Amino acid sequence: MAAAAGAAAAAGGPGAAPQGLRGWLRSAYRFATDRNDFRRNLLVNLGLFAAGVWVARNLTDIDLMAPQPVP
Repeated sequence: MAAAAGAAAAAGGPGAAPQGLRGWLRSAYRFATDRNDFRRNLLVNLGLFAAGVWVARNLTDIDLMAPQPVP
């Protein structure tokens, strides 16, 4: 049983680790777009919310209406 699982993982089966950048991107895309896993979607949504809060807090001191310096 364990030998069969090891062979499947080595052959690129469902338990195999992603190889290279393309595999990492594919697994990240599947992680973000899996509609059947509530915990994954919650984690992705919390991460996006935290990133939005970070951007909002760190870019609030930029005054876009301030006069620009003349070179």
